[in-house]
Amino acid sequence: MTAARSTPAPALAVVGATGAVGSVLLRMVSERADVWGDIRLIASGRSAGRMLSVRGQECEVLALTEDAFDGLGPGDVALFLTPAEISARWAPVVTARGAVVVDQSAAFRDDPEVPLVVPEINAHAARIRPRGIVAAPDTVTAAMVASLGALHAEYGLTELAVSTYQAASAAGRAGSEALRRQLSLVAGTSLGEQPGDVRRAVGEDTGPFAAPLALNVVPWCGELDEDGWSSHELAVRAQTRRILQLETLPVSVTCVRVPVLTGDSLTVRAGFENEVKAAHAREILEAAPGVVLVDDPAAGEFPTPVDAAGTDPAWVGRVRASLDDPYALEFFVCADNLRKGAALNATQIAELIAGEFA
Repeated sequence: MTAARSTPAPALAVVGATGAVGSVLLRMVSERADVWGDIRLIASGRSAGRMLSVRGQECEVLALTEDAFDGLGPGDVALFLTPAEISARWAPVVTARGAVVVDQSAAFRDDPEVPLVVPEINAHAARIRPRGIVAAPDTVTAAMVASLGALHAEYGLTELAVSTYQAASAAGRAGSEALRRQLSLVAGTSLGEQPGDVRRAVGEDTGPFAAPLALNVVPWCGELDEDGWSSHELAVRAQTRRILQLETLPVSVTCVRVPVLTGDSLTVRAGFENEVKAAHAREILEAAPGVVLVDDPAAGEFPTPVDAAGTDPAWVGRVRASLDDPYALEFFVCADNLRKGAALNATQIAELIAGEFA
């Protein structure tokens, strides 16, 4: 018999409940173990009053105001699935009430007093939160780091080179909608065969992307930063270093947007202190939490975004030793950016915090 909870179940507030990640998270909360008491849904004023289903019950969406957080206190958790400026403004309002914030945005990822957590790798870090906030990494870092952490524990990671192939939905609903619009404009045509075809068809409607995404790949995510690097490339570098506690790890990242609706992918080349055997690396990855190994190219089995969409794990395959360096390993990763990359990671962190007060 399970012992009765000695205190009331913690409340969960979901800020940004009507967004792309919020929709996935609410389904996930309904699928997972019930550790929550009151669940309140919060979004912008234009979404206030909408009714959303959570655990079979209809919940009204509240407008994002101070009143929306009334009653939250120690032991309760607020998940922020909002842009960084919203999180930065409202997270302190929640922590002032004694509740813990789990933030999915970039607002606090670089703050040394805010742990950056991927539960499969550093769940313990979520317990030490001087500001009452726990940050989650971006979607591609979350997808990659579970496999990297397992390999680092065995071999000792010394360098990393990554290319990302990021889905349109990583830019939120606006990204998905922009790709759908663009695809409708070019469907059934020979566009893409001649220079300028796609640009002329799409016109100025590139959505949140730096260039048309339909029938195209765009080697740019984020804002221009130092020496030609994008802000997102530097963020993946910094987050990987923080989570793995390798503050001087050489990391090179190229971020590319691809015409896929759901599912981020990465090619990874990792260098290690110790010699790597591909067969042993596969065994490590097969046993790693949050990872599914799909690696039989002869049978046509390797990860793709289509396979990863709607699933929780990071799918890893194409595992092979470097041709020119016995201390390096190369592999391919896919994960559902809305689920594994964002909603699941945030939910797992929230559940860890709820467990502290059980």
